[in-house]
Amino acid sequence: MDLYFECKSGISGDMSVGALLDLGASREKLVRALNSMKLENEFKYEITKKPINSIMTTDFNVILPPEHHHHGECHHHIHRNLHDVNNIIETADMSDSAKELAKKIFEIVAMAEAEVHGKELDEIHFHEVGAIDSIADIVSFAVLYDDLSPDKVYFSTLTEGQGYVECAHGRLPVPAPAVCKIAEKYKLPIRISDNDGEMVTPTGAAIAASLYTGEKLPDEIIISKMGYGAGKRAYASPILRVMLIDRKGE
Repeated sequence: MDLYFECKSGISGDMSVGALLDLGASREKLVRALNSMKLENEFKYEITKKPINSIMTTDFNVILPPEHHHHGECHHHIHRNLHDVNNIIETADMSDSAKELAKKIFEIVAMAEAEVHGKELDEIHFHEVGAIDSIADIVSFAVLYDDLSPDKVYFSTLTEGQGYVECAHGRLPVPAPAVCKIAEKYKLPIRISDNDGEMVTPTGAAIAASLYTGEKLPDEIIISKMGYGAGKRAYASPILRVMLIDRKGE
């Protein structure tokens, strides 16, 4: 059994989590892992079904308390570096292989951010990449991926937008510098579409980088199941489609 990530509408952490849940990966394991991290005062989450362009998708939504929404009130944020995040992952109720994957994804994001900002790895604080949603998305993804544990993973070209995105650092060009850095380092194939805005997030790029082998999808595939993950961005079709595929003749 293999997985194929069809990233025609980009890829983000929450889209990836939604798609794997939609495929039937264990919701119980996800809930257990997230609850075990004891961060319930920092975020809540909900898993819902929602139609996008009349296709029913699964939406994984991390909800932050109101004070997290203001960049000006940074004293509410807990600034965590990679070491702190790894400690949280280490204490979570999840398999060792899921922990390894979660740490790997985080490290890919952190190294990209460090290079872009000219900082040391341990100076990168994850408030800069939306710490809490990143922790929720990456841990959830790692748990669900590990639950499915496919033999092989394939990725389509990552379709990205253009223009600018506003963030805590100010105005950044799309693709975001961290996304470019990850794509450069892991040789991820990217297509720049004429869509205005960010379609590939640093977390999405890091998920792809952590699993990307460069192997091309076979000419013929047998689809055994489809999963649709909902994106939050307002462009034409913010859906990540992930297919469970069987090799032909197996």
